[in-house]
Amino acid sequence: MRPSVAAATRCSCSGEPVGVELYRIDDRLIHGQVVVGWGKPLDIGFIVLVDDEVAASEWEQELYRMGVPPDVEVRFESVDSAARALAGYQCDPRPGILLTGDIATMHRLVDATHAIHEVNVGGIHYRPGRVERLRYVFVTPEEEEALRALAGNGVAVSAQDVPAARPVPLEDMLAGRGDA
Repeated sequence: MRPSVAAATRCSCSGEPVGVELYRIDDRLIHGQVVVGWGKPLDIGFIVLVDDEVAASEWEQELYRMGVPPDVEVRFESVDSAARALAGYQCDPRPGILLTGDIATMHRLVDATHAIHEVNVGGIHYRPGRVERLRYVFVTPEEEEALRALAGNGVAVSAQDVPAARPVPLEDMLAGRGDA
C-alpha cells in the first residue's frame, strides 16, 4: 500500500502515474527518515534535492549521496533547473521523491511550475522565531503565511513525518492539532 501523500497529477507524456510520488519539505534534506522511512515503502528509484546552494556545491552533493543506496539516483537541482526538469521527473517510470529544505524553496518551485498539487511538510525544526505547531514542525509567521498561500493556490498541504503516521491537514497542523 502506498503512503497517502502520493501526488495526484498524471504525467502528460504517457498517462502513467507521475514519477514523483512525494514532494516533501524537510530541513534535513536527505537523511534516514527520507531514504528508509519513505523510500522503502515508495520503492523509490530517484531523489531530486532542490536547493540552490547544494546544487552549486560538489562537496555537499557528495555528502548527501553517501546516505543513499547505490540503486537510487540522486539529482541536485536549483529551483530554476528543477522547474525546467520537473515534467521529466513527473514522467519518469520510477517512483521518486522531490525534497526542498524550506518552505520558501518549495513555494518558489510551485510558483515556477504550477505542476505540484500536493506537498508534505515532513520536518521543519526549531530555530529562533519559530513556533512549535507539531513536534516536528516549527514555523515563523512568514512561513505560516507561505504555507497558507500554497494552499490558497490549490496545493494540498499536510504534515506527515513518516508513512505510517496520519497526514495532518494544514489547518490542523497550524493549530497544533495532530500529534499523537
